[in-house]
Amino acid sequence: MKDSKISRDPGPVRSRAKPTSRRARPKRKRREQQRAIDTRAIILEAALTEFAQRGFDGASTRRMGDRAGIQHPLITYHYRTKDILWRAVAEYAFAEIGETWDIRIPPDSSLSAVDRVREEFRAFLQFTIQHVDFHQFMLWESMPGSPRLKWLVKNMLQPTMNRLVPHIAEAQADGDLPAGDPVLLYYMLIGCMSVLSSLRGEIRATSGLDLTDSAVTESYWRLVDSTIFGR
Repeated sequence: MKDSKISRDPGPVRSRAKPTSRRARPKRKRREQQRAIDTRAIILEAALTEFAQRGFDGASTRRMGDRAGIQHPLITYHYRTKDILWRAVAEYAFAEIGETWDIRIPPDSSLSAVDRVREEFRAFLQFTIQHVDFHQFMLWESMPGSPRLKWLVKNMLQPTMNRLVPHIAEAQADGDLPAGDPVLLYYMLIGCMSVLSSLRGEIRATSGLDLTDSAVTESYWRLVDSTIFGR
């Protein structure tokens, strides 16, 4: 009798998991995170304009949604209250300014004090041109009785002054900037850098100058450069 081959039951066959399935989850998560970041940026830009035009009390998150082209509930999903949203707008704007300064003037920069001040305010001018509503957004909180000014001073304005005013004072001591109270010179420079955005409508109406034209901005900077920085 011939030996018969015994067939062994291999048991249930285990299906191999597709190697792409696990890798797809982190990719999908990154895409979702990026979408959330992009959505928040759109909301903050729309909110900056709304707060600038109507002030905190008059601003409407529903109009912000219309400006941003998104559903109103998406704003409240990301920012539960208007106060939280307002603070996020301020943090967003000042963070962008600070990041620009860090790129143009790294910690190990060998720039002189006056060149440092010059670069900082040139970057600020470019920021105000790109975000024309920023100056008006800030002016609302300079009005008497603003309940948000104290927070703004502590978290945004004072740190900014503490960064720039010592450079101004040093440049003054070197004889490279006009003498006087460095804080007043700081605010004079803030005003100079903001005028193109804050008075853009008036300037266009009286002179026809289009402040979205980079040549106009460059011409204005040359005036500042020669008048204040002596270039």
